[in-house]
Amino acid sequence: MEFGALLLLTLLGLSFGEPGFVQRDYMNTLEWLRAKVEFINNLEDKLKIFDGWQSDVYALEARLNATVDELTRQKAEVDRLNKENQDMGMRLNATEEEIDKLKQSSAKDAPQIAFSACLSNSGEIYSGPSTDKTLVFKRIFVNTGGYDQDTGVFTAPVNGLYYFTFSTYGYNTHIAGAILMKNGVRQISTFDYTSDDSSDIGSNSAVLQLAAGDKVHMELWDNGRVYDNWNGHTTFSGFLVFPV
Repeated sequence: MEFGALLLLTLLGLSFGEPGFVQRDYMNTLEWLRAKVEFINNLEDKLKIFDGWQSDVYALEARLNATVDELTRQKAEVDRLNKENQDMGMRLNATEEEIDKLKQSSAKDAPQIAFSACLSNSGEIYSGPSTDKTLVFKRIFVNTGGYDQDTGVFTAPVNGLYYFTFSTYGYNTHIAGAILMKNGVRQISTFDYTSDDSSDIGSNSAVLQLAAGDKVHMELWDNGRVYDNWNGHTTFSGFLVFPV
């Protein structure tokens, strides 16, 4: 309102300076003043609308600034998480590489122990009956350590679980089969009585836990006999599954 009064006085001052103002009658002057007052009121209304718009602009600017601040904070958080993910990825890769190295080292350092042999080294051979019932397998297919082809005894180089398998072949004139012995104690066997059939074949296998120095061999049954030739019917094999 102060603005309107000031503007009205200004207009009046300007009007008094207009030519012929003093000659206007009272009614014309009144109409002129009313028009000026209406103009001033319209102008004040527009100024109020402008003030409202300006307030809205200030509020919008404040909200935009707050949004920018929040986006800046969120970007900083995302950058931090990305860096943590990168660091975690690097640590994970390093861990995987270390595990691979340990696996390779374990595989490289693990003892490679295996043997496989058959009874006959040349021609036909009948073993048994005899007082020395230990079977000595002469024809070596593989022997990376532990098996003595002169005595037929396998000596465990390290503590571990070992897998053993064997097969026997015999004729009906004697008991056919053999016994897997660990430190002189019977473990598993094959066995067949004398019968009307002409020949018998058998096989068996087992996993044994051995301490370093334990001895494993094959031996005949009492009054037993097995047969072999270059075809390798009677065999004895074993290998280390893993150390313990």
